[in-house]
Amino acid sequence: MITDSSLTPSDLDVLVQGSGPALLLAHGAGGGIQGNFGLVLDDLARDHTLVGPHYPGAGGSPVVTGPLDLDDLADQLVAAATAAGQESFAVLGESLGSAVAVRIAARHPERVRALVLTAGFPVADPVLALAARLIKDLAGAGLWEDVARLACLSCLSPTDLTNIEPAGLEAAVAQTLAGMPPGMLDHFDLVSRVDVRPDLEKLTAPTLVIAPTGDRLVLPESSYDLAAGIPGAKLIELPGAAHILNETDRATWLRHVREFLGALPAVSV
Repeated sequence: MITDSSLTPSDLDVLVQGSGPALLLAHGAGGGIQGNFGLVLDDLARDHTLVGPHYPGAGGSPVVTGPLDLDDLADQLVAAATAAGQESFAVLGESLGSAVAVRIAARHPERVRALVLTAGFPVADPVLALAARLIKDLAGAGLWEDVARLACLSCLSPTDLTNIEPAGLEAAVAQTLAGMPPGMLDHFDLVSRVDVRPDLEKLTAPTLVIAPTGDRLVLPESSYDLAAGIPGAKLIELPGAAHILNETDRATWLRHVREFLGALPAVSV
């Protein structure tokens, strides 16, 4: 176990896949690269180099005992990209990863070609703040199965849940429980402290904000706040989509993201 919040790029578990212009992936709290981006990794890797670092306590990255620091995390992700040979990149952030992406663009503007921010937030809205507090309290009491139930309730849409039989719902809870990383509490502690609102007006990279309108963990209004605060940002809504995008909504997401990335200036060699 690492005993502070600082890791070197070599400490992080980093997925590197594909070839072409680089995409730096920033995943959500309690998630990982496969959990957030697994449905689109192979497609995006056809013509992009994907660099997907796992935060401390996710994937194969070691847990840290000190609180996570947003600046450190942003710098660690950039260092992982440069260690993979990528000097510039677009950043694709999901949920907490959107705040990480904003901080990366604020601290390293010369490296960031573009931002794609999905189900993101500049600061925890009331729903997210309550969920983060509940997760920390339940986990602190050792009620990890209840944390998984809360995650299913918060991250799936009513449509996704409507036709699940009781046995199927229990299976979803068990799968969620099994997939929760050791660093989940550290991630949600950071969620409760994040505030990138002062960064937004400084950003110059082309930005696409994607708001799942059925999100019950991060209010869609949080995405609207990101889009309103970033100069020139484009906002796309995914009607009815949940915090965790299902296969259909992720396919729509991919179409919008590819259109956005395809309009960026070509990378000079």
